[in-house]
Amino acid sequence: MRCPHCTCLEDKVVDSRATKEGAGVRRRRECLNCGHRFTTYEEIIQAELKVIKKDNLREDFDREKLRSGIEKACWKRPITKDDIDSMVTTVITQIESEYEKEIPSVEIGHKVMRALKQLDEVAYVRFASVYRQFKDIDEFIQEIRSMGNKSK
Repeated sequence: MRCPHCTCLEDKVVDSRATKEGAGVRRRRECLNCGHRFTTYEEIIQAELKVIKKDNLREDFDREKLRSGIEKACWKRPITKDDIDSMVTTVITQIESEYEKEIPSVEIGHKVMRALKQLDEVAYVRFASVYRQFKDIDEFIQEIRSMGNKSK
Protein backbone atom coordinates (compact mmCIF):
# COMPACT_ATOMS: atom_id res chain seq x y z
CA MET A 1 0.00 0.00 0.00
CA ARG A 2 1.47 3.35 -1.05
CA CYS A 3 1.74 5.99 1.70
CA PRO A 4 -0.43 9.01 0.82
CA HIS A 5 2.16 11.32 2.44
CA CYS A 6 5.53 10.22 0.99
CA THR A 7 4.44 7.52 -1.57
CA CYS A 8 6.67 4.89 0.01
CA LEU A 9 5.48 1.30 -0.49
CA GLU A 10 6.70 0.02 2.88
CA ASP A 11 4.20 0.07 5.77
CA LYS A 12 3.03 -2.01 8.68
CA VAL A 13 -0.48 -2.78 9.88
CA VAL A 14 -1.05 -1.25 13.33
CA ASP A 15 -4.68 -2.34 13.86
CA SER A 16 -7.32 -4.40 11.99
CA ARG A 17 -11.07 -4.47 12.61
CA ALA A 18 -14.04 -6.07 10.90
CA THR A 19 -16.51 -3.66 9.31
CA LYS A 20 -19.97 -3.93 7.77
CA GLU A 21 -20.94 -6.96 9.82
CA GLY A 22 -17.84 -8.88 8.79
CA ALA A 23 -18.07 -8.06 5.07
CA GLY A 24 -14.91 -5.98 5.16
CA VAL A 25 -11.76 -5.10 7.10
CA ARG A 26 -10.56 -1.69 8.28
CA ARG A 27 -6.79 -1.47 8.71
CA ARG A 28 -4.74 1.29 10.37
CA ARG A 29 -1.31 1.41 8.74
CA GLU A 30 1.93 3.22 9.52
CA CYS A 31 4.46 4.15 6.86
CA LEU A 32 7.90 2.72 7.69
CA ASN A 33 9.60 5.62 5.91
CA CYS A 34 7.92 8.76 7.32
CA GLY A 35 5.76 7.39 10.18
CA HIS A 36 2.50 8.77 8.70
CA ARG A 37 -0.60 6.81 9.76
CA PHE A 38 -3.47 6.13 7.36
CA THR A 39 -6.54 3.90 7.09
CA THR A 40 -7.40 1.42 4.36
CA TYR A 41 -10.54 -0.64 3.80
CA GLU A 42 -10.78 -4.06 2.21
CA GLU A 43 -13.94 -5.85 1.07
CA ILE A 44 -14.92 -8.69 -1.20
CA ILE A 45 -15.84 -7.61 -4.69
CA GLN A 46 -18.60 -9.79 -6.06
CA ALA A 47 -18.16 -10.91 -9.65
CA GLU A 48 -20.50 -9.04 -11.96
CA LEU A 49 -23.43 -11.32 -12.69
CA LYS A 50 -24.91 -11.07 -16.18
CA VAL A 51 -28.55 -11.76 -17.02
CA ILE A 52 -29.25 -13.60 -20.27
CA LYS A 53 -32.43 -12.07 -21.67
CA LYS A 54 -34.97 -13.96 -23.82
CA ASP A 55 -33.41 -12.49 -26.98
CA ASN A 56 -29.95 -13.73 -25.83
CA LEU A 57 -28.69 -10.22 -25.05
CA ARG A 58 -26.74 -9.94 -21.84
CA GLU A 59 -27.03 -7.15 -19.30
CA ASP A 60 -25.74 -6.55 -15.78
CA PHE A 61 -27.85 -7.97 -12.98
CA ASP A 62 -29.69 -5.05 -11.40
CA ARG A 63 -30.88 -5.48 -7.81
CA GLU A 64 -33.05 -2.38 -8.04
CA LYS A 65 -34.81 -3.71 -11.13
CA LEU A 66 -35.58 -6.90 -9.21
CA ARG A 67 -36.88 -4.91 -6.23
CA SER A 68 -38.97 -2.66 -8.49
CA GLY A 69 -40.69 -5.63 -10.14
CA ILE A 70 -41.52 -7.17 -6.77
CA GLU A 71 -42.76 -3.83 -5.39
CA LYS A 72 -45.07 -3.35 -8.39
CA ALA A 73 -46.56 -6.81 -7.89
CA CYS A 74 -47.07 -6.08 -4.17
CA TRP A 75 -48.58 -2.61 -4.68
CA LYS A 76 -51.58 -2.01 -2.38
CA ARG A 77 -51.26 -5.45 -0.84
CA PRO A 78 -50.80 -6.10 2.89
CA ILE A 79 -47.07 -6.64 2.43
CA THR A 80 -44.50 -4.68 4.42
CA LYS A 81 -41.27 -3.15 3.16
CA ASP A 82 -39.44 -5.65 5.40
CA ASP A 83 -41.24 -8.53 3.64
CA ILE A 84 -40.09 -7.18 0.28
CA ASP A 85 -36.53 -6.60 1.55
CA SER A 86 -36.43 -10.15 2.89
CA MET A 87 -37.72 -11.56 -0.40
CA VAL A 88 -35.18 -9.59 -2.45
CA THR A 89 -32.36 -10.77 -0.17
CA THR A 90 -33.54 -14.39 -0.37
CA VAL A 91 -33.80 -14.34 -4.17
CA ILE A 92 -30.39 -12.67 -4.56
CA THR A 93 -28.79 -15.15 -2.15
CA GLN A 94 -30.24 -18.06 -4.15
CA ILE A 95 -29.03 -16.56 -7.41
CA GLU A 96 -25.51 -15.89 -6.11
CA SER A 97 -25.20 -19.38 -4.65
CA GLU A 98 -26.43 -21.14 -7.81
CA TYR A 99 -24.89 -18.99 -10.56
CA GLU A 100 -21.40 -17.52 -10.85
CA LYS A 101 -21.31 -15.44 -14.01
CA GLU A 102 -24.57 -15.66 -15.95
CA ILE A 103 -28.20 -16.42 -15.17
CA PRO A 104 -31.12 -16.71 -17.59
CA SER A 105 -33.82 -14.10 -16.89
CA VAL A 106 -36.30 -16.99 -16.89
CA GLU A 107 -34.65 -18.39 -13.75
CA ILE A 108 -34.91 -15.06 -11.96
CA GLY A 109 -38.61 -14.90 -12.85
CA HIS A 110 -39.22 -18.43 -11.55
CA LYS A 111 -37.48 -17.68 -8.25
CA VAL A 112 -39.49 -14.48 -7.76
CA MET A 113 -42.76 -16.24 -8.62
CA ARG A 114 -42.07 -19.04 -6.10
CA ALA A 115 -41.32 -16.48 -3.39
CA LEU A 116 -44.38 -14.36 -4.22
CA LYS A 117 -46.65 -17.40 -4.30
CA GLN A 118 -45.71 -18.17 -0.70
CA LEU A 119 -46.09 -14.54 0.37
CA ASP A 120 -49.24 -13.35 -1.41
CA GLU A 121 -51.22 -15.05 -4.18
CA VAL A 122 -52.57 -11.78 -5.63
CA ALA A 123 -49.05 -10.38 -5.92
CA TYR A 124 -48.02 -13.68 -7.50
CA VAL A 125 -50.75 -13.44 -10.18
CA ARG A 126 -49.84 -9.81 -10.87
CA PHE A 127 -46.19 -10.70 -11.36
CA ALA A 128 -47.04 -13.79 -13.41
CA SER A 129 -49.31 -11.80 -15.72
CA VAL A 130 -46.45 -9.48 -16.67
CA TYR A 131 -43.70 -12.09 -16.58
CA ARG A 132 -45.60 -14.64 -18.66
CA GLN A 133 -47.18 -11.92 -20.81
CA PHE A 134 -50.80 -13.07 -20.48
CA LYS A 135 -52.67 -12.24 -23.69
CA ASP A 136 -56.24 -12.37 -22.40
CA ILE A 137 -58.47 -13.07 -19.39
CA ASP A 138 -58.53 -16.81 -20.14
CA GLU A 139 -54.84 -17.05 -19.27
CA PHE A 140 -55.51 -15.29 -15.94
CA ILE A 141 -58.34 -17.70 -15.19
CA GLN A 142 -56.23 -20.71 -16.13
CA GLU A 143 -53.40 -19.59 -13.83
CA ILE A 144 -55.79 -18.97 -10.93
CA ARG A 145 -57.41 -22.38 -11.43
CA SER A 146 -54.02 -24.08 -11.48
CA MET A 147 -53.22 -22.38 -8.15
CA GLY A 148 -56.46 -23.73 -6.68
CA ASN A 149 -55.73 -27.23 -7.92
CA LYS A 150 -52.21 -27.26 -6.46
CA SER A 151 -53.33 -26.08 -3.03
CA LYS A 152 -55.93 -28.86 -2.68
